[in-house]
This record gives sequence, structure tokens and C-alpha cells, in this order.
Amino acid sequence: MLDLPIFLAGGRETLIFSVALIGALGLGAQWLAWRLQAPAIVLMALAGLAVGPLWAATLGNPESFLYTGHPGALLNPTQEFGDLLRPIVSLAVAVILFEGGLVLKFENLRDAGAAVRRMVFVGGPLAWLLGSLAAHYAGGLDWASSIVFAGVMVVTGPTVIMPLLRQSKLGGRTGAALKWEGIVNDPVGALFAVAAYEVVRVAAAGDSTVIAALMILVAAAIGTGMGIAFGWGIVRAFRAGWTPEYLKAPIIFASIILCYALAEMVEKEIGLVAVTAYGMYLANSKLAGLAELRKFKEDIAVLLVSGVFIILTANLTPQIIEQALHWRTLLFLIAMLFVVRPLSIWISTYGTLTRNEALLLGWIAPRGIVAVAVSGLFGSLLIDLSRNSSFELYGADQITPLAFAMVFATVVLHGFTIAPLARFLGLAHKSKPGVLMVGATPWSVDLARKLKECGVETIVADTNWRRLRPAREAGLETFFGEVLSEDAEVRLDHARFETALALSANEPYNALVSGHFAPELGRHKVFQLSSQDGDEEDPRAMGVSTRGRSLIRRGRGYDQLIRDHYRGWTFAKTQLTEKYGLAELKADRPNADIIAEVRPDGAVTFLSTNGEPRGGEGATIVTFGPQQTTEVGHKRAEGETSAAAE
Repeated sequence: MLDLPIFLAGGRETLIFSVALIGALGLGAQWLAWRLQAPAIVLMALAGLAVGPLWAATLGNPESFLYTGHPGALLNPTQEFGDLLRPIVSLAVAVILFEGGLVLKFENLRDAGAAVRRMVFVGGPLAWLLGSLAAHYAGGLDWASSIVFAGVMVVTGPTVIMPLLRQSKLGGRTGAALKWEGIVNDPVGALFAVAAYEVVRVAAAGDSTVIAALMILVAAAIGTGMGIAFGWGIVRAFRAGWTPEYLKAPIIFASIILCYALAEMVEKEIGLVAVTAYGMYLANSKLAGLAELRKFKEDIAVLLVSGVFIILTANLTPQIIEQALHWRTLLFLIAMLFVVRPLSIWISTYGTLTRNEALLLGWIAPRGIVAVAVSGLFGSLLIDLSRNSSFELYGADQITPLAFAMVFATVVLHGFTIAPLARFLGLAHKSKPGVLMVGATPWSVDLARKLKECGVETIVADTNWRRLRPAREAGLETFFGEVLSEDAEVRLDHARFETALALSANEPYNALVSGHFAPELGRHKVFQLSSQDGDEEDPRAMGVSTRGRSLIRRGRGYDQLIRDHYRGWTFAKTQLTEKYGLAELKADRPNADIIAEVRPDGAVTFLSTNGEPRGGEGATIVTFGPQQTTEVGHKRAEGETSAAAE
């Protein structure tokens, strides 16, 4: 029988256990972060440290620590993966960068505004230059390592930015600038690092500066050309119908690896350039079905990012951690946070932003998982370069610890300060995130009007300008356009709503809307109208897994609600008191539908199948029912309130 303690402590002889452990820790940390509403990057780092150096120090053999690993650890990537470790991390980073390039559309960058373009094309190189100075003089790295590392630090993580924007209610021009900076800088920062590494590598070979520059330009051109060629071939094959739909995502995934491998055979480290160009070509190709392919890539990227992060943290040793806890690390963080970022933003955006907007953008720049993954890759490449040549790089081993320090510092500091700073500067939305209603109908417009009376911010969206007219006349905020389009990612302020209601007459479209917003808001925050025929058990009806949660209850579909609305049914809001509670309301309105409950703090909860409001004094219940019953209910509620007051 397997002795589990011995197996875990150091008797593992199978690679399968390590791979399973990495996957379980990475995804488990992401799930726990979702449950706790905490930064996933922090929990993944703690998980990797727990099974790596901390496990070895407490339960393993503390005497056996080596620079290249710690055999007493539960997970020791260097020892277990051996020569496969570098290719695994490299391929994972390649897929991550491809996914980053896949969201970089040039037309969206044009729409993002002058401030974002200047933040990328002026602020990016400026941050690279200032970051190199900070890494060398404050962090103590050699010039070569400083330049490579500073290129990676240009990256601001969109996976970290988006939750911060929702948490802080930061929208408008400032929120859009932070969001698009994160999206664009993912591939840009990696390209900076690739260019810097190529300079170092050519210099280590003893070539002249002119030859080095020419080789870098040629290598970049080759990598870009290979990426564009792969993109052109895939687009042509997909448009011509040469591949079935179910094979498109796997083909793209396999082609990423092939593109990276062929580029690496031509010239070392241009594979990252090739896959980034490949992703950018697809993003700008207007290829049909690209949204589904992008979703597949996002899922793969989440898995790979989690795995790379666990591997990098588990591979740290106490010596490296101890070296990172140094006064130079603190000095480097201070320089990056209080000098490099503010100066690069203030100089690059001068004249395009207000003072308060520039102050906020100059402070908020959280680094994410991509920064750590790319830093870990180039740190190991520089270490190998130093060992295999006479080129001395005394700071290469500090790149990964400094990257972790930068990530932790920015995630914690910016995560806790963005909301109060946005409020202090007057840039945050003052109201709680509200509701997005997709589909402007007489019923949905009246519901939006009633929610607005309850203090709930509502946005009514539709693709028909005429159907939006009643909402505009009622003073409601509207969005004219397709919420599923990429244009809505720019024009629709996602920080202003935390719940989505799909209320159009088209049930399949409602299901598409629900599926679109479920990953961002959470499936429990996305609702659609029930089946029109009132029988959701009908095999012809849409499956539960392909649609959102049913609003109200089963059988209350679009046709029934509109019919009752034309019959004179109206919406009513009733505030519960100590004497007039939920039971009394139900007794007064036995035929009415309970739509939503607005809590005293402004939080709104919509009722789904078998859902029940919490009730309690101060809660406001929004109902939809016959007008006569509504009047009786209001009279009784007013009478109870008056009696309580007397």
C-alpha cells in the first residue's frame, strides 16, 4: 500500500501527480479568489509557495535546499520536469501572448482616444526607459537585465484591472484608459523584452552594434512575417470552409505551437514575436466566429497562466526569497510606483486628461500574471546566457523575485486604494452598480422606470432607435447598439451595472446575451424571460445550460407579460415595515408577480424560479400585477405605516 506521507514528502516518482497538483492548485486558487472576491494572483502565489519552499522548510528536508530546486518540497518543478521545464513555460507564455494579441484590434485602439494612444506609444517607451534606470540604480541589476526586466514591467494586467474597475465603480474616460492600456500593453511589453533580450544575446556573442541592430530588425521582421503568414492561412482556410466548426479551435491551438516552434528554429526567441503577430492578424481579420475562438483561447490561457504561476512560485528557493527581501527591492518598488509610473503618464498624456484623471492613472498600474510569467521566462534565459558565455549578468537571478514583489505590491496597494482615491478625485460613479436591460419593450421600459424610482440605476439597450424612444422620454439612460458586439466593449460602461436582464421577444437572442455576460457578472446575476410557451420541459425548448436564469418564474414569458401589460397590469413598489411585511403583501397581491427586491442599502435582487425575497423592515418589493389589487395593497400599506407612525 502507498505510504502517503512518504509519497508526498519526497517519494513521488510520477510526473502525473505533479501535473495534477499544478492544475488543482492553480484552478483551485482561482475558484477561491472568485468566492472570496480576492486577487487570484495573490492566492496562486501563496499556493505555489506552500507546496514549494514552505513545504520543504517545514515538512521536507531543510538541509537539502539547492539553488536549482529543493527536493524536500511537495512540488519541485526543476527536479521533476528537468529539461522539459523551459519548453513548457515557453509554450505557455507563447499561448498567453497569442491570446493577448487576439484582443488587440486597431480600430478599437483608434476609438479608445488620444490619451490611450499616447499612453501606449509615448508612455510605454518612456516607462521602459525610466524603469531600466530604476532597475539598475535602485534594484541593483546589471544594465542588460535591467533593460529586459523593465520591458516586461510595462505590462499592466487586464485580468487584474477589470475587477478593480468594477470594485471601484470607475468608468468613463479614466476606466476606459486603464482597460485599454492593459489590453494593448500585454503584447507590447513582451515585445520590448524580446527586443532587449535579442540585443543582449547578440552583444554576448561579440558582434558589433551595427550587426546586432540589423540582426534584431531581421529577426523581428521574420517573426512578424511568419505570424502574419499563419494568420492569413488560417483565415483563408476558415472562410473557404475547408475545416468543420468543431475543429477550428483545436486547429488554431495546434497552429500556435507550430508557429512558435518554426520561428524558434529560424532564430531563438522570435517565436514570441511570431505568435503575437499571429494573434493580432486574426483580431483584425473580421473572421466570422472569432468570438467563440477567443473564448476557447481565454479558457486555455487561464489554465496555462495558473500552471505557469504555480510552477514559478514553487520553484523559488529560500535563498532567492531572502535576496528579494532586501532594501534594494523596497527602493525599486518606491521608484517604480512613485517616480516611473507617474512621470510616464503625466508626460505622455499632457493636455489630453484633467489633473484628477492624470493623478489616478499615474498611480493605478497593477501588474498581473503575464508580467510574472514573461519575467520568469526571460530571467531563466538570461541566467543561461550568463553561464554559457563570458557575458556577466549578476542581476538575472533577481528578475523573478522582483517581478513577484512588483505584482504583490501593486495588486495590494492599488486594490485597496483605487476605490477611495476614485471617490476622492470625483471620478467614481456615486451610485451603486445597477441593471442592464437588453430589449426595449413597453414592459421592460415600465420596469426600468419603477426601478429608477427605487433608486436603482438602469440602462436600457436595444438595436432599434425607435424602440428606445419611450425610454428616452422617460428620462432613462439608454444604449443604442448591439451589446454583443466588440463596439459595446468600448462604448458601454460595464462598471455601471452588475446585473443583466435579457428581456427581448427573441428567446435565443436572450440566451446569447445571458451567455455573453455570465462569465463577467456571474451566472447568478444574469436573467432572461422564461420560455414563451410556458413549458420549459418541452424538448423543443432551449436547454437550461444554454440560457440564463428564468426571471420571475417558469411560464412567465414575453407573450404573457406583454398581454397582461396591455390588460392594465402595472408595476408597484412597496416598502415593507415592521407591521406590514412580506406575508401581508402577498395576501394583498395574490396574483401579482414579485419581480425584484431592493434592500435598504440599495442592493437589488431579482427573483428567479423558486426564489423568495428576504423581506424585512426597510426592503422595497417591486411587483407586477392587476391595478385594482395594487391600489388596495397600497392603501393597506399606507394604513399600516400611518398606524405605526401614530
